[in-house]
Amino acid sequence: MDGGTVSSTAGSDASQTPAEQVGPPGPAARLGLSKGMVVQELGWDADTDDELRVAIEDAIDADMVDGDYGNVVDAVVLWWREEDGDLVDGLVDSLTDLVGGGVIWLLTPKVGRPNSVDASDIAEAAPVAGLAHTTTVSVSKDWSATRLVAPRTPA
Repeated sequence: MDGGTVSSTAGSDASQTPAEQVGPPGPAARLGLSKGMVVQELGWDADTDDELRVAIEDAIDADMVDGDYGNVVDAVVLWWREEDGDLVDGLVDSLTDLVGGGVIWLLTPKVGRPNSVDASDIAEAAPVAGLAHTTTVSVSKDWSATRLVAPRTPA
């Protein structure tokens, strides 16, 4: 009886790229950032995570733009520390170039790190700035990212 042979790759998806086959998604993927998006970076300083910045720029296949860009952007990466001042003002300023339906990723030092921002401060500031908090993810050893969006208005 022949019975046939079964390939050792039976059931595998050969169309997957190596990046899709190995480990959890990278930080840029967790932020939902992809090729062709225009991402504005605000609040950059010497303490920002350069590996995360490179991962984001690799994912969008471009450099992030700064606050002087002057055109609409798909997303904003806002680095924020406790010492940076009024979070509501920072969030409102980050809305300036954001396209309707765009997202703000508020990056803050993790709890226990210098200049960490209390979660309750974010929860209080977001609605005052007209934003809703949807999720928080870890994006690096020292930084967390909080996704903020403008609530949808009825059509």
